[in-house]
Amino acid sequence: MGRTRVVVILLTILLLMATKAGARSGPTRLLVKVGALVDVRHGRLLPNHAILTEGDRITEVGPADVLLARAPKETPVLDLSRLTVLPGLIDVHVHLTVNPEHAGYRALSVSVPREALHGAANAWRTLQAGFTTVRNLGASGYADVALRDAIAEGDVPGPRLLVSGPALGITGGHCDNNLLAPEFRYKAEAVADGPWAARAKVREVIKYGADLIKVCATGGVLSKGDQPGTQQYTFEELRAIVEEAHKLGRKVAAHAHGAEGIKTAIRAGVASIEHASLIDEEGLQLAKERGTYLVMDIYNHEFILQHGERVGMLPEALEKERQVGPLQRENFARAVRAGVKIAFGTDAGVYPHGENAKQFTYMVKYGMTPLEAIRSATIWAAELLGWADRVGALEPGMFADLIAVEGNPLEDITLLERVVFVMKGGVVVKNVAP
Repeated sequence: MGRTRVVVILLTILLLMATKAGARSGPTRLLVKVGALVDVRHGRLLPNHAILTEGDRITEVGPADVLLARAPKETPVLDLSRLTVLPGLIDVHVHLTVNPEHAGYRALSVSVPREALHGAANAWRTLQAGFTTVRNLGASGYADVALRDAIAEGDVPGPRLLVSGPALGITGGHCDNNLLAPEFRYKAEAVADGPWAARAKVREVIKYGADLIKVCATGGVLSKGDQPGTQQYTFEELRAIVEEAHKLGRKVAAHAHGAEGIKTAIRAGVASIEHASLIDEEGLQLAKERGTYLVMDIYNHEFILQHGERVGMLPEALEKERQVGPLQRENFARAVRAGVKIAFGTDAGVYPHGENAKQFTYMVKYGMTPLEAIRSATIWAAELLGWADRVGALEPGMFADLIAVEGNPLEDITLLERVVFVMKGGVVVKNVAP
């Protein structure tokens, strides 16, 4: 084991011990002075502000001099007066238990326990990048459920997680596994064909801990033997999945590239369309009318084409990406112009974890303002998650999740790729500010 890796592991252990100790005996109240605060809800940059936290929540936000005068004298002060502070970021589409170098046939050698350990490492990288809340969409063996619970109980550091467990799909479809020969008779654990089988599978994944349901409504890019534009589940099947999920208090996220599959999923009542690469005008209108979020991973096209062959992605997958990726970006721009709801989601795991913020640049390039891109990863993402009352803004009652950068991200969105401070739930997990 290399010296660098040993140091990283030791620092992680020490941080975890400090976090647990802080939860028991550390200060319950903290005043954070900031040079400027991004008010994402009103689109303002507020200079010389402060945030008062108690436990894991924000209790007050206002001008620094007012809060300093009002706070009890023994209140510890954290000085970030040279930095700009934002809410902790949210990525609504990640695969923490997956690494890009295990693409294609290489994935067959990775066990579920190993995936869970990858998840712990990747959760740390994601948190260090400033993403304090993420939605994990698809994991074998409920490894994401175990990871969520380990983070919540303080066993490993990472962002807050909403997890889907294994994704529902049809036999031979994108969320099945078509890499093995027929004699193995392998079928992915959440394959379900027909409305009643799909309902039963929804009940099963919820039984084992899923916070939401992920369903593959169309073919995919990185899978074998299917096409991104091809609809897989029928309306009747998708409607059964959505009805069952809603009955049990869960939302549904639909992987969907093809135009018809997208529209069918929206009509069935899903909360979000993941990828939405080939969405047409009717699909955009449907999404806008019904308040369906689009989650369009427009950064990872670069990584796939530059590094896909090296990490083992199938030749057919690379060819599909060459065709679909540019169209997805064009349709992202059309969605922005149409005023469709968009939440920030990157498909991290297709590319290395911790690089999530690189997508902001592409969102701005293809039509968003920096403020809109930030909102997609804060208040808009929080609304999609159903967590608008706890994350996504720096306001009283919210979790004390905040990040800091040097400079103004409303003018230079690339600053979010260089986060120098991260706090989650009132606990500092990164501070490399000068």
